[in-house]
Amino acid sequence: MFAKAAKAAQASLLIAASLVTTALPASASPAPGHPEVQRVLEQAVTNKLTPGMIAEIRDGRQVWSGTAGMSDTETGRRRHHNERFRIGSATKAFTSTVVLKLVSEGRLGLDDAVGQHLPGLFTGTAYQADKITIRQLLNQTSGLYAYTHDPDFVRLGVGEEWFEHRYDTYTPEQLMKIALKHPPVNQPGERFWYSNTNYILAAMIVEKVTGRPFAQELNRIVIRPLRLTGTSLPGTGSKIRGPHPVHYSTLYSQDPNPVIYDATEMNQSSTWTAGGLISTAGDLNRFFSALFGGRLLPAAQLREMLTTVSTDNSGWLPDTRYGLGVFTQKLPCGVSVWGNGGATYGSWNYAMGTLDGKHRLATQVNGDWAPLSLFNDVLSAEFC
Repeated sequence: MFAKAAKAAQASLLIAASLVTTALPASASPAPGHPEVQRVLEQAVTNKLTPGMIAEIRDGRQVWSGTAGMSDTETGRRRHHNERFRIGSATKAFTSTVVLKLVSEGRLGLDDAVGQHLPGLFTGTAYQADKITIRQLLNQTSGLYAYTHDPDFVRLGVGEEWFEHRYDTYTPEQLMKIALKHPPVNQPGERFWYSNTNYILAAMIVEKVTGRPFAQELNRIVIRPLRLTGTSLPGTGSKIRGPHPVHYSTLYSQDPNPVIYDATEMNQSSTWTAGGLISTAGDLNRFFSALFGGRLLPAAQLREMLTTVSTDNSGWLPDTRYGLGVFTQKLPCGVSVWGNGGATYGSWNYAMGTLDGKHRLATQVNGDWAPLSLFNDVLSAEFC
């Protein structure tokens, strides 16, 4: 179901923090130092919350990058700002952008019912295809059960079972079948409930209305125009092409002293357009700067994307509201930032910033056991 051969290392990794502060692309100017952000990176490594951590900040035309710790604890290779990594649910912002671009092109409508484009998909299930809209898929209010909560699916991805299923391939239809055997969690539009199923289904609709693989539409609408050379949707491919850190994972073990494994190579067809993209900190900042700056979508579709619903009482991230593939989060100091983030085996990331897209921060850790408060710390260091 997921990844590649992994080798064990101990959780108590003794890693020396390392710093690389670099001016990025030739089109941007080097930014002044960001000592408070750098301090968060180094403390995360020192406190063994992660083997390594990177951050890139874009503020207007100024760019700063900082790193701490290791990409590979065995060889001593240090983190580097241009490394590629799996971005998990930050993928949803890309998927939503593709859908909204098709809306602007008149290929579909946000309030189209799912059944209008995929008739028969829900036949024999507890779901009504004429009641769930594309908008509800994108803002997570459809009520579709999350296939990632299915007990059998979960079992295959935790601990030692993961090794037997890391290369398994899932088709979108298989993922939908897992979800649809469960009843709805709520009526369509009733409330927010986070479900990867929504974004698998949204991409299926994209493929139906365009007659093209989703990856081709993603390249046409986002990757090629922005020249995101470190970003790709690998499909069933298990390798990360180009420079990348080892993705260290506990495999979601509940052991208080878990063994840490190399989970870098994995087949992420199980998350596809809900969480399967590979990218870089720089590409994430370029994407969100262009998105919020109005360079990817017409104003009408961007307004729809930024129309949010409450996430209260959903068990999701606190102090957030969810739009169409993006969310806003209020930091402890009261400042609100916009973007998305993701978590997958051995890679957690956040890419957030101001609503105008001019001030962005993207950060990633190559381990999956740090508390989520680490991301609040790095965002607060920059925006508060």
